Amino acid sequence: MWPVKNDIADFSAPNNKKVDTKTQRIPILIAWFDTEIHQFEVPAFRGAVIHSMANANVLFHNHQDEKLRYAYPLIQYKRIHNKAAIVCLNGGTEAIGEFFSRHDVNVKIGPDDKMLEINRVDGEFFRINTWETKFTYQLRRWLPLNQSNYGAYKQLDGIAERCALLERMLVGNILSMASGLNIHFDKQVTMKLLDIKELNPIKHKGVKMQPFDVRFSTNVSIPNYIGLGKGVSMGFGMVTTVRQSTTTQFQHNE
Repeated sequence: MWPVKNDIADFSAPNNKKVDTKTQRIPILIAWFDTEIHQFEVPAFRGAVIHSMANANVLFHNHQDEKLRYAYPLIQYKRIHNKAAIVCLNGGTEAIGEFFSRHDVNVKIGPDDKMLEINRVDGEFFRINTWETKFTYQLRRWLPLNQSNYGAYKQLDGIAERCALLERMLVGNILSMASGLNIHFDKQVTMKLLDIKELNPIKHKGVKMQPFDVRFSTNVSIPNYIGLGKGVSMGFGMVTTVRQSTTTQFQHNE
């Protein structure tokens, strides 16, 4: 069995494959590892997990019959506090059991041999919904733009125009996430970007993209550590809650 420092709580429950449509509550499970990784190693960590299983569930890799599964990823690979983690939602909370049942914990992440030792597994049900109040979040390494709308973004002269475009993109990302989790909002999503920081361009799947660190306010309750935008299965666009007492622009929850 996979080495686990703390007991894994029984997370089986009725309807844990899908959202409870009456309460908009979804099951979330986070597997925290003791394995330290760099941010650029997250894709290799994902590959190591997938290759450790024969015929892995489609939710681990989002490919089916040699085609992409164009849906919100229910298993997401992260680097949190410098260590590897896997965030599972809805059906991903059951699929991850396939990974836990493996015996081979020695994997290769890039050129390095590493042991994936699980520190703990946390599970909860979280209500994603729109509210009268506002919540503040930070979003790290967010990829909102493709090649075509990146050009449109760069052609905008004013900061206000660029901010408005990014706000529309972020609302779209939230709605796509909700749709992928079978969640429907009864109120309009509100959005205000509070801080925007352009990071150095990166290549994602061979395409040059512009990542951002942003802080935003919205009326949607969003779970910590899930992703928004492109590349969320590989750790891009990770959401964390900003507490009211926070005074720094960006908190480093990497």
